[in-house]
Amino acid sequence: MPEHTACGRSAQIDAFLASAGWGGARRRPLESDASFRHYTFLVDGARRALLMDAPPGKEDVRPYLRIARHLTALGLSAPRIYAEDEVSGLLVIEDLGEDTYTRLLVGGGDEDLLYALAVDVLIDLHRRAAAEAIPPGLAPYDEAALLREALLFTDWYLPAATRQRTDPQVRDAYIAAWRAVVPPVLAAPPTLVLRDYHVDNLLLLSGRPGVAACGLLDFQDALAGHPAYDLVSLLEDARRDVDDGLSARMRRRYAVAFPGQDGPGANGAFDAAYAILGAQRHMKVLGIFVRLSRRDGKPRYLVHLPRLWRLLERTVRHPALAPVASWLDRNVPANLRSGVEHEVAVQ
Repeated sequence: MPEHTACGRSAQIDAFLASAGWGGARRRPLESDASFRHYTFLVDGARRALLMDAPPGKEDVRPYLRIARHLTALGLSAPRIYAEDEVSGLLVIEDLGEDTYTRLLVGGGDEDLLYALAVDVLIDLHRRAAAEAIPPGLAPYDEAALLREALLFTDWYLPAATRQRTDPQVRDAYIAAWRAVVPPVLAAPPTLVLRDYHVDNLLLLSGRPGVAACGLLDFQDALAGHPAYDLVSLLEDARRDVDDGLSARMRRRYAVAFPGQDGPGANGAFDAAYAILGAQRHMKVLGIFVRLSRRDGKPRYLVHLPRLWRLLERTVRHPALAPVASWLDRNVPANLRSGVEHEVAVQ
């Protein structure tokens, strides 16, 4: 960022915090994530909060505000909003603490307890009628959105792996394969899909009862879509190995909550959607992680590519994904499936 722009943003933040009653707070920046947002801890005596800095033109805080307030109204633990400047992309939000699932799991936390709580949040949300769970006017997770995300694989990962642009006919065949497999996903009644539901974005909150004990972060991209998406995001994590036994126990926990429904029932519709959305997410994230390296100068995410390939190769064995599996066999040989070790961030 040019120096004059950085100085202008700093002055804007100072003025916003002063007007919000946080001008005298001590500030401690957090490590940035995969987005353009930046967070700063605010400490003012006994008060704690977070400053969200979402640069206009790069981020839009309005979806965050909308979903945060909706989740809070449902009794779930999204951060409360203390102050906001939508035009400037600045918010002061509740600090939910530092007990992220990731930190607790690294420290030996009880996996079953933490994952069960996260699954229970999804059960609570998915039991609600669509009119209650989904904010009015929320965009659908429709075919166009699913295909747009899936194309991150052909448009970012594949060129990095092959070191050449993807042939248009190969890309068109990829689109056709996905169009052939997504109808079962689109046929199900929708719910609120948070879309980045994994351990990095969950916290354990002491002193809160039931599902409110699970703090929720990074939900601003929410859409109205299939309930399997957030479950597969949690249990087939792009950044963390999840034990097969743990995954099976959590899927059973979810299934038991919906006996006889056209979801996790005996007809296999939910299992097929789970596989389809798992493959779609894995291929999307393969593209995203390469894009983060090439476009945004964040190569640290490339370490996760081999895990994503392991998950994808297992998932596409589901019969519902036969067209996508066939496309992969024709166009992505084994030597292109381990990652892109040569890839470096563009400076």
